[in-house]
Amino acid sequence: MQKQATINDVARIAGVSKRTVSRVINGSLSVGDTTRTRVEKVISELKYSPNTQARGLASSRSYLLGLIYDNPDALYLDDVQRGVLEVCSNLGYELVVHPCRYRSETLVNDCLRFMQRSKLDGVIVLPPVSESETLAQALKDSGSAYVRLSSVALDEAKHIVVSDDRAAAAEMARYFAQLGHQHIAFISGPQRYKSSTERMEGFQLGLSAYGIKLRPEWIIEGNNTYETGIECARQLLQIENKPTAIFANNDQMAAGVLKVAHSLGIKVPEQLSVAGFDDNMLASRVIPALTTIKRPVRQMALLATSKLIMSIENNEKAAGNVGAKVAPTLVVRESTARAPDSSD
Repeated sequence: MQKQATINDVARIAGVSKRTVSRVINGSLSVGDTTRTRVEKVISELKYSPNTQARGLASSRSYLLGLIYDNPDALYLDDVQRGVLEVCSNLGYELVVHPCRYRSETLVNDCLRFMQRSKLDGVIVLPPVSESETLAQALKDSGSAYVRLSSVALDEAKHIVVSDDRAAAAEMARYFAQLGHQHIAFISGPQRYKSSTERMEGFQLGLSAYGIKLRPEWIIEGNNTYETGIECARQLLQIENKPTAIFANNDQMAAGVLKVAHSLGIKVPEQLSVAGFDDNMLASRVIPALTTIKRPVRQMALLATSKLIMSIENNEKAAGNVGAKVAPTLVVRESTARAPDSSD
């Protein structure tokens, strides 16, 4: 049986101290690029795998990060976890996930207990939980490292990664208007969430530049689920004066609109244009493929995890310098076309 490589073996072959090897393993920024590359090459050749518990004992850290969420969209959560784990696997951290109830009166205590119980070094907080100022203040007061994902700049740069949902929704509005659509409906997410209000206000602002105003009866609130997309679409498509285009707050609800349109014999996109937000895996797999806004969720998760680890390692200045805002982009597919009553 082959003997397992030790940190002493790595240090001897790389020609460095054990402390330097440890710094490379822990992702410390104090190691030069040349030395880091040499040590990482030896680690790879020896297939050396540091013991997380041993690392934690040596540095008084657990090398565990937490992910706090309350989001019904499993595809979004999967994208976030992939981004977080990409950084964790490179820097030797592990991830612990914690579902919670955003509107629970015990939210703050539940999250703090989760951190203490799991001995976490820090947490990433997803929307809508990230919108809780009470939780953010409690994390700050307890000295916990944290980063929030949000659609607005709720915190200092070192604690936040923002998706500019308002600008992206305005871009979708311009796209609809340029296709000749005047009769446009919007299925919003829960209005208590900042992401929902940002998208709706951005969409309204974009339409207003073309002299188009959303009718109050064509704005319906859903719950960011496929099922509520179906419910809202039935309300919009079973009235005499139907819209020619529907923008849904996320892809799940947009998929619900496609289902209702099909069941009512309404052709998409010939009679009805449909668009969503997120560009998750579902968007390219439904028929017709969904025009949507691509939110770079994985990139946001990568940035958030990098910021968090920098803060944990007492490099908060560098954490603040890591990009704090990402720009979602329009992805045009098969579910949108010129308005049926417009000329080319």
